[in-house]
Amino acid sequence: MALFDLFGKKKKELKASCPITKEPIERGFGYMLTTAQVISSQKYWDMVMTEPETLSYTVSHFNNQAGGTQMRSMIFEKYAGISKPWIVSDSIIGYFDVDRATARQEAKKWWETEGQHAPTNAGPAAEHLPAETFQHYRDYAILEAGRQRAAATRAA
Repeated sequence: MALFDLFGKKKKELKASCPITKEPIERGFGYMLTTAQVISSQKYWDMVMTEPETLSYTVSHFNNQAGGTQMRSMIFEKYAGISKPWIVSDSIIGYFDVDRATARQEAKKWWETEGQHAPTNAGPAAEHLPAETFQHYRDYAILEAGRQRAAATRAA
């Protein structure tokens, strides 16, 4: 059933896709994570830093080339600075150490409010993590993530 406003125009249907896997997420499903929760996952960083688009930077970084390290730093800053909450798919939630029931409830609230709901701790990660914790994950993402895969790539 189509929803119409006073002018007879069809109201735009809310859709979501996982920003990580690009999978479409059906209405009422998915998990809502904050940027602080996302960047606090070493599994996530190992995946991000070894994707086809970033693997060359990772290999360069571990070959002590400053350009690779600089690009990894830019990648971290890009993701750590995201202010909107993340609606992620079932296939990627295992990468994050979160209470899945709570994350599912947050996503349901997001759907019910037509995308207006955000948890109180949504926003750039540095605003919601202690400085020491933020630095720990920053260091991991930039300096360590993907080390094993890069070593395998260099050996091949």
